[in-house]
Amino acid sequence: MKILVIEDDTATGAYIAEGLREEGHSVDLIASGADGLVQGTIGTYDVMVVDRMLPGLDGMAVVKTLRATGNATPVLFLTAMGGVDDRIEGLHAGADDYLVKPFVFGELSARLAAIGRRPKIQDAPVTLSVADLEMNLLTRKVTRAGQPIDLLPREFALLECLMRRKGRVQTRTMLMETVWDIHYDPLTNVVDTHISRLRAKIDKPFATELIETVRGAGYRIAAP
Repeated sequence: MKILVIEDDTATGAYIAEGLREEGHSVDLIASGADGLVQGTIGTYDVMVVDRMLPGLDGMAVVKTLRATGNATPVLFLTAMGGVDDRIEGLHAGADDYLVKPFVFGELSARLAAIGRRPKIQDAPVTLSVADLEMNLLTRKVTRAGQPIDLLPREFALLECLMRRKGRVQTRTMLMETVWDIHYDPLTNVVDTHISRLRAKIDKPFATELIETVRGAGYRIAAP
């Protein structure tokens, strides 16, 4: 694999790079966040190892910027910040894995191999669109006619489900199983309630409605 390591501690960086090269990997070692961001942007890598506590531009900012620009290269945070909240924050920022220092090199190598085997996100669409409605799956931003639309997590998931299958009817059962991961209960109106909320944000402020009700079947989203 071709691996980018962004680590400001000279000894740690050299130790990681040497170990990975001995395993047959190609390694670029960068010591600052700003330089690492540039290298991660212009280079093509299979995985990245990023320290969170970098001089200048920290590791969180590096990963967030890469994700915002559509870079989906798998990232492993390697850091001394090992609290539960730190790990959650790092994963929410766009990291694929999180390893706390001090670490065992064998575990680092195994984790890099694991995330390197995962299907590449860049092979899947980064954006979904229906007419003038656009969804960025990396930044989780939704716009219509260029206007930003704020969605709650469940609303985003519901809209993503409809947009991924644009033009095709989605039954309430299908939506319940995909968005809520539960089997449909005919006595609940949770799907209809969330569709109504979604329409209030996606359709009502605009001249053309995109979300359709298919009587006796379910819902679909389609360009007019």
